[in-house]
Amino acid sequence: MGNFIKKQHYCQSKNASGFSLVELVVFITIVSVTLAGVIGALSYMVGHSADPLARKQTLAIAESILQEAMQMPFTYCDPDDVNAPTANSAADCTVAQNSVTGPVPNTESRYSATEPLDNVADYAGFSMPDAQCAGICRVGDVTPITGLTGYQVSVSMANVGGAGSFAGVPANDALQITVTVTGPANARVTLTGVRFRYAPRV
Repeated sequence: MGNFIKKQHYCQSKNASGFSLVELVVFITIVSVTLAGVIGALSYMVGHSADPLARKQTLAIAESILQEAMQMPFTYCDPDDVNAPTANSAADCTVAQNSVTGPVPNTESRYSATEPLDNVADYAGFSMPDAQCAGICRVGDVTPITGLTGYQVSVSMANVGGAGSFAGVPANDALQITVTVTGPANARVTLTGVRFRYAPRV
């Protein structure tokens, strides 16, 4: 009886299966490569996707700047020109307002209390941060707003009258305003609006 038990135990041990060292190394290598690929993909997605909070803040800044610019007068003359209220064309102005070159006169600033931007076209080429504002600033104030470090604003303009959807509008009487804001975590928003000149005054 004792010999039978020993023989049975010997047979079970001989038939037991397991992994060889080579199989174990191959398994570990495959798992390692797979994990590296998954981690790399996750890292790429995280690095190239905007943080929802940063995207909302970027959109809020872009909307604010676009609205600020579009609410300005759109005159043929610089609004400080005495002819601004009655001019029917730039020829009627002492100081004409060019719609795509920036502030007229160039001493006007978004932050100035004495010479503020006073025409929609004054925002052409505007950007923040700039030489006066080290971050994102309110109108009339060069103190950067707390918590908005890392955001940047740029504004561009183009005359779009006389072509496409605005073919019936004089070339200089339709101004396309493009506001682009970038922020942390690859957040980026571009908003576009069109401002029309309502002849002859604004």
